[in-house]
Amino acid sequence: MRFFVVGDVSVDLIYFLERIPETGEEVPAQRALMKPGGAGGTLAAHLASLGNKVYLASRVGNDPFRSVALSQLEKVGVDLKYLQTDPEQTTSSVLILLLPGGERSMVSAGGASRYLDAAEFKSRMLDPIDAVVLSAYAFVGGPQRQYAINVLDAARKRELPIFADLGTGAVRAAGRALLDLLRGVPYLLMNQVELLTLTGASSISEGVQRLKAFDLETVVVKVGALGSIVVTPSRQELIEPYPLEEVVDTTGSGDAFTAAFAHAILQGKDPFTAARLGNLAGSLAATAVGGQGRLVTEEDLMQAQR
Repeated sequence: MRFFVVGDVSVDLIYFLERIPETGEEVPAQRALMKPGGAGGTLAAHLASLGNKVYLASRVGNDPFRSVALSQLEKVGVDLKYLQTDPEQTTSSVLILLLPGGERSMVSAGGASRYLDAAEFKSRMLDPIDAVVLSAYAFVGGPQRQYAINVLDAARKRELPIFADLGTGAVRAAGRALLDLLRGVPYLLMNQVELLTLTGASSISEGVQRLKAFDLETVVVKVGALGSIVVTPSRQELIEPYPLEEVVDTTGSGDAFTAAFAHAILQGKDPFTAARLGNLAGSLAATAVGGQGRLVTEEDLMQAQR
């Protein structure tokens, strides 16, 4: 299958801490790492690892972070012909404070990703494409927002499958405007926090009910250790997780879920089966450090179906 992905490419600066410092306090890190990241890059890396042809639309700076940000994408063969280079902005970066058990806090710097030039997108770029995957961070602001809107419009005109993956930072920055932009998309994916923040609901069931006003075909809510909830016009089901004994880092687990889900849908699987495979992908991704530390393969998914 051939995917067109729009989203950030960044460098993750990961610090392993026992606890988050108080204001004005300094705490020692057990260790620190620099890894490739970004929602767009991580989605693309997982989709390519699953054997798909993947085109990534993003923007990086001409700086030392660039080679780190692109390292895994180049390794798995993501097509970077639509990657732009910004002459002034630095490559996007995210500071990740990682706590025991895999939970984390993050500080992001949008950098070059926000300056993705919409004028460089041509609708014919989607001619060979089977599906579009959009990270909601692309809708936050700057020229990148218009690029993402143009891709969304072109995909709708071609009636391509569209997978829109939300993000906590994107939801908090863009708010309900995201729902208006993404009204009617075939597949909208989010986690529990994003659902409640976006809808103003106090429970998952209430949030899902409120989303029905936006003509969404399939909604997937990732609920962490509980698995995921799939909602279609005729059915709603909690899909059990694939629990693992050791969670190292949950960074990128949601992106792994979305990539596996989209891959399975294009293989002809129903949303409930696709979510089950997404649960597996998210769990596997959490067994290594960094969003692209443990990429999911077709062999992983095949073993889960035996």
